[in-house]
Amino acid sequence: MFENFKQFLVEELRVNENDITMEAELSADLGINSLELADLVYLCEERFNVEIDDEELHNFNTVGDVVRYLESVVD
Repeated sequence: MFENFKQFLVEELRVNENDITMEAELSADLGINSLELADLVYLCEERFNVEIDDEELHNFNTVGDVVRYLESVVD
């Protein structure tokens, strides 16, 4: 799931591939702002065919947080 999500970040948000690690913080390390995070959630829902609750957004601080969440909900 990490590699899939990493490629997704590169393609959709033009994040530098070398900056993406499980520990990378979405905001501080990757420069993803709140509007881009909302877009990211929408695009994740579309791409991975999941529904992400708004409450989960508060738990998405690092790439690893998102990857672990997706692993828990994607069949």
